Amino acid sequence: MLELGGNGAAAPQNDLIKDIGEATFMQDVIDASREVPVIVDFWAPWCGPCKALGPALEQAVIAAKGKVRMVKINVDENQQVAAQLRIQSIPTVYAFVDGQPVDGFQGALPASELASFIDRVVQAAGGNGLDEAIAAAEEMLAEGAVVDAVQTFAAILGEDPANAAAHGGMIRAHLVLNETEKAEQLLAAVPREIVSAPEIEAARAQVELARQAAEAGPVDELRAAVDHDPDNHQARFDLAKALHAAGQVEEAVDQLLDLFRRDRDWNEGAAKDQLFTIFDALKPQDPIVLKGRRKLSSMIFA
Repeated sequence: MLELGGNGAAAPQNDLIKDIGEATFMQDVIDASREVPVIVDFWAPWCGPCKALGPALEQAVIAAKGKVRMVKINVDENQQVAAQLRIQSIPTVYAFVDGQPVDGFQGALPASELASFIDRVVQAAGGNGLDEAIAAAEEMLAEGAVVDAVQTFAAILGEDPANAAAHGGMIRAHLVLNETEKAEQLLAAVPREIVSAPEIEAARAQVELARQAAEAGPVDELRAAVDHDPDNHQARFDLAKALHAAGQVEEAVDQLLDLFRRDRDWNEGAAKDQLFTIFDALKPQDPIVLKGRRKLSSMIFA
């Protein structure tokens, strides 16, 4: 099938949609998304919903007439990249802009929601009138003007009820106000079409860490228990949670990596799950995330 390119010339469909593997992920997704948004479809041959979603998503990409591209990754054949991006179920779809994931979803969606998803991705790439307001709200939040940030995020959501950045910011603002229950309510009320967006995943992770912080034990006592018995996995896990609650994030990650090294299957892989929760709560380019993911990957694939 041929589709007209932006200059009116016939462009083969495979210019817009192709199958890739781990070897070209940087080139075909990260680097390519700096020029045009790239939608990544994680699928497997045995996955029934994938067979329904794939063709519908391809048609939506083709209908966008070059505003986005699409790559398909078979998770059975590319387990490393799937693990690094924490793909826990399929189909999972991520959209990358400027080398970063900006939106996503899990499961099959109807054609109308796929079109809306692509519209959001295109807007994210080109910017819109709300970008400056979001940046201003984030600056307020960083400077401690939390109530002003809440009001600004609320105004943004009045204009765009499915704005993932504003939903995520609102949830984080209530966490700063120590209103964890309110943050949980806001998280539960996030529109279905953006529940897997990176901003919402980050907020969800931060809510979970806030819950844990409320129940964290004393760092000194837990550290003494680990020093006394380095193979006390529960004590080391609890120490990591207490360290994170105390703001010692890097040491918390180190304790979890040590636990994973000692017994990766302990408590159904709790160490890895907790690491991913911490990574999700931080910005993707945070040095703690980059260093932690690199160490974890080296142990997973050693």
